[in-house]
Amino acid sequence: MKSPNGGMIKLYRTMLLIRVCEESFVAPILSGEIRCPVHLYSGEEAIAVGICSALREEDYVFGSHRSHGHYLAKGGSLRDMVAEVYCRQNGCSRGRGGSMHLLAPEKGMIGSTPIVGGTISLALGASLASRIRRDRRVTVSFFGDGATGEGVLYEALNFAALRSLPIILVCENNLYSTHMPIQECRPHEKISQIGKSFGVTTFRVNGNKVLKVLETAQKAVDLCRKGRGPVFIECLTYRLRGHVGPDDNIQGKHTDIRPPEELAKWKKRDPIGNFARYLLKNGLTTDGELAGIHGEVEAEVKSAHNFARASPYPKEEELGRYVFK
Repeated sequence: MKSPNGGMIKLYRTMLLIRVCEESFVAPILSGEIRCPVHLYSGEEAIAVGICSALREEDYVFGSHRSHGHYLAKGGSLRDMVAEVYCRQNGCSRGRGGSMHLLAPEKGMIGSTPIVGGTISLALGASLASRIRRDRRVTVSFFGDGATGEGVLYEALNFAALRSLPIILVCENNLYSTHMPIQECRPHEKISQIGKSFGVTTFRVNGNKVLKVLETAQKAVDLCRKGRGPVFIECLTYRLRGHVGPDDNIQGKHTDIRPPEELAKWKKRDPIGNFARYLLKNGLTTDGELAGIHGEVEAEVKSAHNFARASPYPKEEELGRYVFK
């Protein structure tokens, strides 16, 4: 597929790929075919795509428990990721990691872990290494609003500010830490104030508008490459699914957390649907082209599931393989 507005179409296609992939996990999770915990990224696609589109392949990305979007936006293999979620040998972590341990070092996706704030210090070390090597790499650390309660974030900000490290700390503020709304976690909801308290260049952006995120990311990357990092970005967003799995955590069900009218409000701000309308309104695409993209993406995701299901599980006798001491 070629388009005179290829950059815009690529942003849309990557966001759609993430969404279709995420939603494709729902049925196999409910049937028990996928048994590892799966934290879906639906609704937050504009952040991963906007940030990663401003990076080079050699730049580093570190993720969290909800990192399918980061992995795919950075160029990781869809087939390898889906196979990993099925815990198959052909997965990106050889079936040992499941949904929350993703890596594609050849694309700069250095890894994700389920420990809240667990990769912030790793990203800090990578950015320090880049500064020592003078290789002009930029490191991005993605984390949720829940990680702002972890001390490692503040230690990393302090050290990064002292050394002017080329690191971008991206807080994906989806307003809930696991199942707790942000107003019950923080006395002040503006997380971006954290960066300002360390004298760090800080942005607060609508995380559901991919062009706004991309514009902000380009500024942040430019500052880091010029030796004027770190940068802190708070992206305001909302996950359309619940904390883990397909449960949407709506009041009246067993979890009794999110009011239904809140979810309905945020569905109107869906980053993919709104960007599609923007492209159409400005003559950057057509209904036919968007339909073609949907067909391509659906087929790609279906093929990835078929690949995963046909892949073997790790052998029991290789349980200790890839374990280092």
